Amino acid sequence: MKIGIFGINFGICADPDRLSDVAELAEELGFDSLWTGEHVVLPDPQAAPSPAPPLTPMLHPSTALAYAAATTDDILLATGITLIAQRNPLVLAKEMASLDVLCGGRLILGVGAGYLKQEFDALGIPFEERGRRTDEYIEVLREMWSSDAPKFDGEFVRFSSIQSRPRPIRGRNLPIVGGGMSAAAYQRAVASCHGWYGFAMDLETTSESLEAIARLEETVARPAWLGDLEITVTPRETPTIEDLEAYQVLGVDRLVLMLPQRSLSAVTHFMERMAEALIVD
Repeated sequence: MKIGIFGINFGICADPDRLSDVAELAEELGFDSLWTGEHVVLPDPQAAPSPAPPLTPMLHPSTALAYAAATTDDILLATGITLIAQRNPLVLAKEMASLDVLCGGRLILGVGAGYLKQEFDALGIPFEERGRRTDEYIEVLREMWSSDAPKFDGEFVRFSSIQSRPRPIRGRNLPIVGGGMSAAAYQRAVASCHGWYGFAMDLETTSESLEAIARLEETVARPAWLGDLEITVTPRETPTIEDLEAYQVLGVDRLVLMLPQRSLSAVTHFMERMAEALIVD
């Protein structure tokens, strides 16, 4: 079981010194990956389903991961998730290709459609289009990362006679992980992503999601070059070794643990305790 940590770009870790300290410690302790969250804006006052108070500091994912890349050597760097429907996909293709080059091919691009209507309204992007935009933008990213003569003619994006360098070190094989617990998110992961990411899950909801994904794998065409769907889950509660084994039985490949936000000492203690309990050399 791979073990990562979630929260490298917000709260306590929005401070650059703490970010680098936590990133370095995570690599030293043997964690598999560092994961960011993303919200460009948060509703003020906080209103459901907003996940955080409006004044929560939250660094931009690629900026935080580039900073972490400079202080680490091997640990994977992941967006968990990038709200792709809120972006210009050509700008995002350049941004993430640049990050992948700078970190030596360690990037995992987690993407999702988003769920905060207030955020979409503030950005001037129709909330009801978010799913279609997400699907199309994944295609755009791979076109820009792999084609010698990039061109696209979609519902939202049209271009030809352009180039953009650098490309990701792995080209179209830069891992894209689809996040979300809706039927559309499951289908997106099966049809076009290297992996699926479920956030704030427990064993029951994970089992239900994986059963839904398994049913789709029987009917939805999946390109062979994507390989097997890698399953990543962030548990709602801190897992025990028995929980880890239960997640493994369900077919989970990676658990990404939420960092506590009380203090840096609480973060350090949590990581050391989890590494001792869950990470096998």
